[in-house]
Amino acid sequence: MSDIDFQSFLPDLIEIRHQLHQIPEIGLSELKTSNFIAAQLEKWGFEITRGLGKTGIVATLRAGNGNRAIGFRADFDALPMQEETNLPYASQHPGAMHACGHDGHTSMLLGAAWALSKDKSFSGTVHFIFQPAEENFGGGKLMMEDGLFERFPCDEIFALHNWPGISAGTFTTRAGPIAASIDVVTVTVKGKGGHGAQPELTVDPVVVGSSIVMALQTLTSRNISPHQPAVVTVGAFLSGSASNIIPDTAVLEISMRAMNPNVREEIRERVEQVATLQAKSYGADISFDWQVGYPATINDKDAVEAAKSTIIQHFGQGAFVGLDLPLMGSEDFSFLLEKVPGAYVLIGNGDSAGLHTTTYDFNDDILQRGAMYFYHLAKGRLS
Repeated sequence: MSDIDFQSFLPDLIEIRHQLHQIPEIGLSELKTSNFIAAQLEKWGFEITRGLGKTGIVATLRAGNGNRAIGFRADFDALPMQEETNLPYASQHPGAMHACGHDGHTSMLLGAAWALSKDKSFSGTVHFIFQPAEENFGGGKLMMEDGLFERFPCDEIFALHNWPGISAGTFTTRAGPIAASIDVVTVTVKGKGGHGAQPELTVDPVVVGSSIVMALQTLTSRNISPHQPAVVTVGAFLSGSASNIIPDTAVLEISMRAMNPNVREEIRERVEQVATLQAKSYGADISFDWQVGYPATINDKDAVEAAKSTIIQHFGQGAFVGLDLPLMGSEDFSFLLEKVPGAYVLIGNGDSAGLHTTTYDFNDDILQRGAMYFYHLAKGRLS
């Protein structure tokens, strides 16, 4: 049992989640969202700092005379999608939607902040980190560049992410890699266009691009150990405008994922090498525009054990299941875990629509359990 009456607060927390759901904002433009979060925290008497990573917030709570500090992180950006849930609290911002549950993540952490502000029976410091721009711009990295851990030192850090398909309220995680790195590159092939009836006078970028696509299909199978998870995907191939015109250029959008930092670097190098040599063999020019990449998310063993024991102690043995294989998706909490040991934990969203779909919605039934997970974790780690 908890030491506070969270049940009486739950209707307010559900309303907070619904209000956040209605104002989704894309990364680094989350001004309404940031203001809303700050207002809730200030209402509860928190010391807050704003502006890290542009719209990020850190709220700090201290109790007792302990010198340890723990960090909890929640993301709050949305996705550029048109919501199709028809919910009474659906997005009021056309073309933007909370399709990954960040409204729920933020609400769970706000719930934990409220609970701990009412029950300061711990000894140390809790930093509540509300992070922007997880989806596309590496908001975690931006907050760190603004001095996150220098200004708010943490001995450990934890994050919680909902996961459709896992029973509602069931937790899972694993030590070591839990999510892949991600790198994205735009490859532009510059050939020589011309009439479709005179291909001999051209350098066809469609053929060059096609050769690059096919050559990349064996990159992981013949360069990377089968014991090392890795994925290379050509997600877009853009070129041409008509059947009788050979275009000047072709553009490929390529993503690369890996668990091991050395494998990540090897894949990046090999993609450039393969594409460059393919283009050269046809007499075409090529250029690369690399986007912001995220490292693999690697959980600390001791932090995972702390999370697991907290879950089992307070929610029962059946509330935790081990995660056998890491996720090939990516998460910018990885930047924080490179500096501070911690754990990224999943909480089941039940039988809901999938993440990043237009009919997804965060499950309000898991709000209390997620909030109380952070609450109990803080009290246990700062006892």
